[in-house]
Amino acid sequence: MSSSSIIPERQLVFSPELAATIGLEEAILLQQLQLLFDHYRPQPRGGYAYYTVQRDYLLRALPFWNTEDLQRITRGLADKGVLLIDSPPLLSCDALVFAVNEPHATAAPTTPPATQPNAPQRRSAGLLPAHWSPSEDLLQLLSLNHNIPRQFALDQLEDFVFYWRERGETSHAWENKFRQHVVSHWRRQQQASAEGFRVADPPPLDRQWRPSPDAMDIMARAGIDAEFIEQAIPEFILYWLERGAPPKELNTRFIQHIRLQWAKYTSSLSHSTEPRRISDDWQPADDVFDILQLSHIDSDFARSLLPEFIVYWKESNQVQTSWNSKFIQHVKYHWAKSHHIEQAGNTHAGHQGTRATGRTRDRSLQDDLTDTSWAD
Repeated sequence: MSSSSIIPERQLVFSPELAATIGLEEAILLQQLQLLFDHYRPQPRGGYAYYTVQRDYLLRALPFWNTEDLQRITRGLADKGVLLIDSPPLLSCDALVFAVNEPHATAAPTTPPATQPNAPQRRSAGLLPAHWSPSEDLLQLLSLNHNIPRQFALDQLEDFVFYWRERGETSHAWENKFRQHVVSHWRRQQQASAEGFRVADPPPLDRQWRPSPDAMDIMARAGIDAEFIEQAIPEFILYWLERGAPPKELNTRFIQHIRLQWAKYTSSLSHSTEPRRISDDWQPADDVFDILQLSHIDSDFARSLLPEFIVYWKESNQVQTSWNSKFIQHVKYHWAKSHHIEQAGNTHAGHQGTRATGRTRDRSLQDDLTDTSWAD
C-alpha cells in the first residue's frame, strides 16, 4: 500500500452493539485487549484468566489516546464490571494486568490467529424465552451509563417479554433489545415528568384581564386598598397592550406595579400640599399627639374632640392642605378653654373686639353655640 494513502495499514474494528452498551471508547479498548487472548498466555488466578500488556504497546496500537486516556477508560471498564484490574494505575505503572470479569478455566496458549480455533462462535438467533430476564451486568450498565434505577428496568420486563413473544421474532441479542426498550421508556418518563412541572402559559392579556386570586390575596395582606387595586388594572392593561409584548409573569409584574403606586399614593397623602376635604374616617397622624403632649395636652382629651371636628368641617365643605394642623389648633383652643386659660388677642367671628375667657359666666349660651374661633 502506498505510504501516501490516507487509508491506514490496519483498521480498528468494534461492535456497535457493544459500544451502545458500555460506551464507544470502552468498546474500542476492550476489543483491542481481546486480540491479546490469541497470543498471550493467561495467568489463572481466583477462577479468572489474567493477562499482562505493556502500556507502551497500547499507546502504539491506539495512538489517538495518551496515558491519561488509557487510565480513564480502563478505570471505566472496571467501574462497569467489565474488567478486573490487578495492577496500579497506568499513570504510575508501565503495564496493565487485567481479566475479563467472567469465570474462566485454565487456558493454554492458543494457536496463531490464522486458524483461530478458540474464536467465540456467534450464537444462533432464537425466540425470546417465556421466563427470560436480563443479566445482572446489563442492569448495572443501565444504572451506570443512563442512571436508570434497577427497579425501573425490571418493571419493563413483563411488557418486553409479552411484546416480543407475541410478535414471534427471533434475535441473538435480546439483552441489547431490552436495553433499548428500557432506555426508550426511561426517556419518555423523564420528558413527561419535566412537562408536568412546566408552568402553564398565562392567559392572554386583554381588556378583560384580572389579577389571579393569589395575587389579590398577597396585595390585601400588604394592606393595599381593594378599590385602589381595581382602579389601577385598566392603566396596567393599557401599558402592556401598547408595548405589544406583555410579560409571562403578569401577576408578579402587577403586584410590583401596585406596591410602587400604593407607596407613592400613601406618601403623597401624608405630605400632600393639595387642598382636600376631610373624610368621614379621617384620623390625625401620630405626630399630632406627640406635638400635643409637648404642650401637656392629654391624648384622650384630643381624641374626644375628633367627632366634633370632623362633623364641623364636613358640613362646612371646606378644603385644607393640612387637617393635622387644623386639629392641633382645635384641640389647643378647647384645652385652654376647659382649663380657664385666657386667650388674649383672639377675635372670633361675630365677636370682634371681645375678650374671650374660659369662664362660662362671662359668656352667653349663644356665644358658646356659635363659637368657631378654633377653626380660624
